[in-house]
Amino acid sequence: MTATISRTDAAVPAASPADGTVDVLIVGAGPYGLSTCAFLRNHGLRVRIFGHTMQSWKAHMPKGMNLKSAPAASNLAAPQPGHSLADYCAEAGLPVLTGVDPVPIGVFTDYGLWFAERMVPDVEAVEVRGIERRPGGFVVTTGLGERIDAGAVIVASGLIGHAYVPPSLSALAGKANAGLEQAGPGARPVSHSSEHTDMAAFAGREVVVVGAGQSALESAALLAESGALPVVVARRPSVVFADAPDPDLRGVGRVVDRRHIVPKPLSPLGPGLSLYACAHGAAAFRHLPGRARLELVARILGPSGAWWLRDRVDGVVPILEEHRVVGGTVVGDRIALKVQGPGGIARTIRADHLLAATGYRIGPGAFPFLAPEIRSRLARRGGWPVLGADFESSVPGLYFVGFPAAGAFGPLMRFVCGTTFAAPRAAAGVAAKTRAYRRRVW
Repeated sequence: MTATISRTDAAVPAASPADGTVDVLIVGAGPYGLSTCAFLRNHGLRVRIFGHTMQSWKAHMPKGMNLKSAPAASNLAAPQPGHSLADYCAEAGLPVLTGVDPVPIGVFTDYGLWFAERMVPDVEAVEVRGIERRPGGFVVTTGLGERIDAGAVIVASGLIGHAYVPPSLSALAGKANAGLEQAGPGARPVSHSSEHTDMAAFAGREVVVVGAGQSALESAALLAESGALPVVVARRPSVVFADAPDPDLRGVGRVVDRRHIVPKPLSPLGPGLSLYACAHGAAAFRHLPGRARLELVARILGPSGAWWLRDRVDGVVPILEEHRVVGGTVVGDRIALKVQGPGGIARTIRADHLLAATGYRIGPGAFPFLAPEIRSRLARRGGWPVLGADFESSVPGLYFVGFPAAGAFGPLMRFVCGTTFAAPRAAAGVAAKTRAYRRRVW
């Protein structure tokens, strides 16, 4: 839903597109890029931001989807009040979402566009093609051929480019999709969930959904509601749905788990001690031993569905739990997927399409716009960039916020509510180093 809004804020000072020298250049215009840009300009820095506003949300998520986070945890960070999801809904004449109301993807995307219009009105819808080092900063080349000198670069490109297909499926995808690389994702036998914006394209077709997380379960629900015939294949012994919190309590929530009521501390990520620690202890998370950090990033908030999704999946979509893909072939224009279940028993599932809802990872080919010399100097652990307290990487002046920062600061960085931690901290770090550099040069 797109609502008519009025522009009440004064324009935010920004670097002119004709200005070939800036203090900071931001790659990506999603929640983290927009929020960080707003805080940087609040420090008086010259900033240019490149990307298509809310691109991941508009082009890589299906119509009818809801955010996994609650309304209060779905706000972009801003240096001034008046820019929350509730503020947008009130101004746009929409019902104000509260408590544990699901947040529709359309409402959230429109909120991000509204936020950008008020706080970052000069996003440049241009691709960044290359970033190279220069003394004291970087040279950034855009898709229009412009070369820009930047003292610092902040990568806020979100999930784009990080879709993960496990080896058991990627080999099959290579064979099944051969010769169809230019076709739409629905026309290819195998695709990743991030490639689809409308599950109605699968109406009347049999679809195998591989995965056990929110993406897999919600994709399956949307497929069924669109007239498709989905079946979920999940490696987990049982598919998990989050518990419904009590929205009336603060600080301690009641979580009904069908057996008893357990007091748990509330947090933007949900109820529970571990989630509370991740939400409020992101700064300390970075100091944990590297192996422990990576294990926690993988385990906490692992594959599960939102509590409001249970009724749309349970008893509606067939789920093969504790099954893993062990092979597959293409038979005509269909997929024959071989899976192995409990006790090693194998079976073959035939379908019109295979949807890999298998999440995202920082692979070795990530961030292709960075020059090889920069990528070779970028320290990583388990694929994740190693970051300092202000989100600066091992390459001086190069920062990462959002999803790529999860390996350093924990699961909070995978959610919109993490902008309230990352944006002011990264902006303050960049501003302090920019001022120090200016004093040295001058």
